[in-house]
Amino acid sequence: MTRPLNRDRSLEELEDDRWPAPSGDATRLVATAHALRRKPIGELTVEDMRLLIRQNEGLPHLLPLALEVLRLDPMAEGDMYEGDLLSAMLTRSPEIWSKSPELGRELRLIVSDLSDLTPNLKREVERFLAL
Repeated sequence: MTRPLNRDRSLEELEDDRWPAPSGDATRLVATAHALRRKPIGELTVEDMRLLIRQNEGLPHLLPLALEVLRLDPMAEGDMYEGDLLSAMLTRSPEIWSKSPELGRELRLIVSDLSDLTPNLKREVERFLAL
């Protein structure tokens, strides 16, 4: 059973891990990830979650939130393309899903009903289902 999420707290607070400010020459990705770690998780957008999940940040807290979104709209879109949040989820390492089997089962249920996927997303679904 998963624990209830405290959506009013940031990843920094939930993980008790405050990162120092990024250096002045940090990339936009690094600066954005730093800023998103300070934002309450309940305020994260689909794009925010996509970006952090792709960077393997805050997964114990973000995977359940992302699944809530995908339950309602499996092809939820951040700033990249339709289904980019799903793609971020599907491409996490197998170890992530072995640590959270209930989340993996839920993702399997979501993708098992999908059709008319792009070739790339179809490959990602097939790879995930083969785990």
